[in-house]
Amino acid sequence: MPHTKDTVKEFDFNAKDFERVRGLIYKRAGISLADSKQEMVYSRLARRLRATGIASFAKYLDDLEAGRLGEEWESFTNALTTNLTSFFREAHHFPLLAEHVKNKREPITIWCSAASTGEEPYSIAMTVCEAFNTLTPNCHIIATDIDTNVLAHAENGVYTMDRLDKMSPERSRRFFLKGKGDREGMARVRPELRNMITFKPLNLLADGWPISGQFDVIFCRNVMIYFDKPTQRKILSRFVPLMKPDALLFAGHSENFLYVSESLKLRGKTVYELDDQHRGAATKSGATNTR
Repeated sequence: MPHTKDTVKEFDFNAKDFERVRGLIYKRAGISLADSKQEMVYSRLARRLRATGIASFAKYLDDLEAGRLGEEWESFTNALTTNLTSFFREAHHFPLLAEHVKNKREPITIWCSAASTGEEPYSIAMTVCEAFNTLTPNCHIIATDIDTNVLAHAENGVYTMDRLDKMSPERSRRFFLKGKGDREGMARVRPELRNMITFKPLNLLADGWPISGQFDVIFCRNVMIYFDKPTQRKILSRFVPLMKPDALLFAGHSENFLYVSESLKLRGKTVYELDDQHRGAATKSGATNTR
């Protein structure tokens, strides 16, 4: 008789537990987990049960909600946040970004609202450097993410060489320092690139965001797919006053903001700008801010 793999789980995890997790992560981070994510949730949170020494999901969730687990809310949220990224992902956006910033008055301000492990904000920084042909353009990038673990990785700016495989050799040489000795096979972003970026933890669902002013560009790519329509609408409405009159908002390839926000119009493939009414309001706001 062929051997059958034992599928008995280490921890009991039932439909009630899954529904509790769905409710908590929605309230905490606005993430809507589909029915199909039950196995993913079990796999990721089972690690937290092992780390905390708790023997059941019910007890873990009870302790979490009661505030008995200290900083565990952060680990819970980090565990359920998906971070799929790469350098120059959705490459068609970066020539548009370069063209846009070249026509802007300096200083240029950019917000990358889902920085993950850093590939996106560093790709933005490289694009701006190439647009002005300098490693020190007058540009400031704010890179935020809800996941503090990936944000620490991003801030460190060290990657395995295979992460650079799709980049041209010229770009790799210009923007990265190759590791030697026990750091062989690794690459660190150049300090000039790192100095362009401020990394901050930020939950898009939080009442207050630790950022201010108006931006020339906002990147919010492949984030909205995890939110339901009311949450998307709320977040986009908060982006609008943070956009300069001719600012661009970059979305992910599978995201469509036109059905969610009346304040935006399509500029190009998954690239949005303010509609005429809100552009006028942004112009007045900018004039007020400069007095």
